[in-house]
Amino acid sequence: MSIQKEAVNKALDTITAPGEGKSLVENNNVKNIVIFGNEVVVDVAIGNPTLQAKKKMETEISNVILEKVSGEALVKVNVSTKPVEKKKNPNEIKGDKLPGIQNIIAIASGKGGVGKSTITANTAVTLQKMGFKVGVLDADVYGPSMHLMFDVAKSKPVSVNVDGRSKMKPIESYGIKLLSLGFFTNPNEAVIWRGPMASKALNQMIFDADWGELDFLLIDLPPGTGDIHLSIVQALPITGAVVVSTPQNIALADAKKGVAMFQQKNINVPVLGIVENMSYFTPAELPDNKYYIFGQDGARNLAEDIETAFLGEVPLVQSIRESGDVGHPVALQQNTPLENAFSEITKNMLTQLVKRNEDLPETEVVKITTMSGCSTK
Repeated sequence: MSIQKEAVNKALDTITAPGEGKSLVENNNVKNIVIFGNEVVVDVAIGNPTLQAKKKMETEISNVILEKVSGEALVKVNVSTKPVEKKKNPNEIKGDKLPGIQNIIAIASGKGGVGKSTITANTAVTLQKMGFKVGVLDADVYGPSMHLMFDVAKSKPVSVNVDGRSKMKPIESYGIKLLSLGFFTNPNEAVIWRGPMASKALNQMIFDADWGELDFLLIDLPPGTGDIHLSIVQALPITGAVVVSTPQNIALADAKKGVAMFQQKNINVPVLGIVENMSYFTPAELPDNKYYIFGQDGARNLAEDIETAFLGEVPLVQSIRESGDVGHPVALQQNTPLENAFSEITKNMLTQLVKRNEDLPETEVVKITTMSGCSTK
């Protein structure tokens, strides 16, 4: 009488792998059964990697086949170890596209205090005035400011139901959707978080938010080239980056590092260009004079040296600071030199973005393997 595969399978359904609680068949431990006459070869995979567990499995399988199928069977058992499923870290930031968002632009600076958030806010306003649908994610988790610059400091995002899932609804101001850690923290308390906590907060603001349809999501990054930057490029496929600097040498040295971070082989986010903030000062009583307090053409020269675009310059003007302080970005004004400056910068950025989208493939998320480095994509 020939040995039937169904009979072997039924016999294996009566025994369990060590520590797994279900039968070999029910738990999908049996990977293959091959029968040649009275020779039976069984391949199984179990979770316990110890030699003792494997030997026990071999003995039990041989005995049950000899007992329940055929006493003349020649049984060979191959026992392997199941691959261990890596448990998902709840603080690990996801890596995925955001449906409905066409372009994600990171705005960065190597050094603090150069006006990166001011450039972000006014670029967002300018894009919105051009007719684009715009969102801003304030990723500066230790020093959020977008809720202040858009005069919504007292607002709180509400929960909305989207396809049966609860999501945060971004705050809207001047037609721009905003999410910032500033909405969720006490303004009188410092944010003292380790990297995983900051990454988890970013994860929620990115993927647990109802951003809807956007032409642009601008990400206001913290200064420097740290953990948050790596988390962002791990989380999202950044379309391009804009680096902000002042003309002084110290700021330019840090800006160069910021550009280098995005251009690293394993990150490879296209740099759309450099914006020079606080380029010069013109006193109201001397409107034809320009005083280059921090140096002249520093960012323009840097852009040329590293072969990236110079997107434009913004003068050092008191009203820019005042407008930001009261939550009314200066680009909201009509037909002023400052509105024209931000309009030129935004148009130049769009020009570089069109070139980038025509010439380069979509950016991929980066897989971060350690805190200090990146794996290949």
